[in-house]
Amino acid sequence: MKEWLEFAPAWVLLKFVGTLPRPVARALAVVTVRILLFVAPKLKRVAMFNLQIAFPDWSDARRKQTIGTMARYLAWQAVEFARFPRYKRSNIENVIEIEGHENFLEAQRRGKGVLILTGHIGAWELSSFAHAVYGYPMHYMARPLDNARLDAFVNRYRELSGNKPIYKNESARAVLKTLHGGGIVGILADQNTLPEEGTFVEFFGKPACTTTGIARLALHTGAPIVPGYAYWDEKARKYKLRFDPPVELIVTGNSEQDIRENTQRFAQITENIIRQFPTQWVWLHARWKTRPKGEPPLYDFL
Repeated sequence: MKEWLEFAPAWVLLKFVGTLPRPVARALAVVTVRILLFVAPKLKRVAMFNLQIAFPDWSDARRKQTIGTMARYLAWQAVEFARFPRYKRSNIENVIEIEGHENFLEAQRRGKGVLILTGHIGAWELSSFAHAVYGYPMHYMARPLDNARLDAFVNRYRELSGNKPIYKNESARAVLKTLHGGGIVGILADQNTLPEEGTFVEFFGKPACTTTGIARLALHTGAPIVPGYAYWDEKARKYKLRFDPPVELIVTGNSEQDIRENTQRFAQITENIIRQFPTQWVWLHARWKTRPKGEPPLYDFL
């Protein structure tokens, strides 16, 4: 019963938003997200705290403005997700264009598969969906939602363009198989990680526990890593799916050192992207929650 009570409203809302004209749907979604943030003040406190860490020289007014703009972009992405059934090769360019695709194609030509280094920036759901619509389906790393019905529904939308999920409990074998077959795997590498799954690297000047999975995969398989992310271009009035040049790996022969140094490099790349688009990263996540041994918690208000 609980699953149905969670699933039914989500299904109705997504279907309803998907039928609305895009400007109307966006306006409705923005109001909804701002109401949700109003009734969940802890999320706003997390965002303010994170912005204080990342941009200590900013005023509180600027931080609040950043959170407000971030809420708008989150709402817009929700609308794009609801509209996935509408997007085809014939109309996708009206919504999102590709920049730097030669960087992705160069990596693909190496024949070892491609790892896409990405994060919760701009329209991350749209980025992988659109790239598949353009003709390059991929596998994406996913954590199953607690509600099985909702999880299946969300993934049906994600898979409309040909993408396929790889769940955490099957990740290693499935990822290796995909890469050995020349496939593409997208990994969100910007969230807090448990100590047994990551390592501490500098992120906005503060140690952050970060997944080592992408470094281990790249070093083991030789698959090139291409940073990819979708951001809203205000001038063009559409999203841009940007691919940067493949990241050159650090290989010294010391396995653990290589894993840590490459993870630090990936974190720095992610930080640079966020600094370029600070209003388009999801500041609501407790990114620095896991602390090095002996350090006190940072989010003691949660």
